[in-house]
Amino acid sequence: MATFVRGPVRVTVPATSANLGPGFDSLGLALALRDEVQAEVIDSGLEVTVQGCGAEDVPRDESHLVVRAMRVAFTAMGAEPPGLALSCRNVIPHARGMGSSSSAIVAGLVVARALVAGGGLLLDDETLLGLASDLEGHPDNVAPALKGGFTISGRDADGWYAVRAAVDPRVTTVAFIPASGVPTTVARGLLPDAVSHEQAATNSGRAALLVAALAGRPECLLTATEDRLHQQYREPAMPGSLALLRELRVGGVPAVVSGAGPTVLALTDACSVEGLLERCPTGWQALHLEVDQQGARVE
Repeated sequence: MATFVRGPVRVTVPATSANLGPGFDSLGLALALRDEVQAEVIDSGLEVTVQGCGAEDVPRDESHLVVRAMRVAFTAMGAEPPGLALSCRNVIPHARGMGSSSSAIVAGLVVARALVAGGGLLLDDETLLGLASDLEGHPDNVAPALKGGFTISGRDADGWYAVRAAVDPRVTTVAFIPASGVPTTVARGLLPDAVSHEQAATNSGRAALLVAALAGRPECLLTATEDRLHQQYREPAMPGSLALLRELRVGGVPAVVSGAGPTVLALTDACSVEGLLERCPTGWQALHLEVDQQGARVE
């Protein structure tokens, strides 16, 4: 029978930006904007409180995404707590392409593991990555949310995998976040069933270049972030985002649609941050976000 730790456990998880232009469903970057969850095993029942982004919309029952992830982790560890008290403080915007759902999934798995004595032995990081990827359906956001930094992820015959790659310390980001979101299902639904061999080959080369550019050749980022597989097809759902994307790129700024959008992420350096923040469209929010190197963290 599992033994649970006494008192609450607090976990923070970073926002993430997937795809980064050409790395569709495979590349992801952790950003220094953290959701926080605190959980405690109680005598009975389920208590859920939420504040911050999405507080008016998310459920307070077993369907809450953090709770669902916690249940998956408990089952994997053979542990069934008598009751749970969960408190969520959300700062990652919902439906903006910044990994809010992945953050919730990873937070739930990590906090559940931390609530079980010896949980790290029962559920290692690779197993946790697999559970998170199964819940999310793909690993490009959950991998950097868990591991931090820049990750390359996917699935092979042996299951899900994620590898961290280097990020030059000169690289930082500015996120341009519109006032209204676009559901991921809508953004994905606009993508074509097939693309040309030329488009696929171009993206393959750009994605490979992006790994090198982030690692130590930031002068190559503009070319490396060019995409032909998905961004332009999402324009009907987020015309303002694509207009801003084109405006930035014409000006020499390596900008991409963050995940499924509609946030636009600019990869830049410290000297250019102030000028980029001033280019924020009316009604949008611009945030300077460093690359988060830590990933999910038990505080």
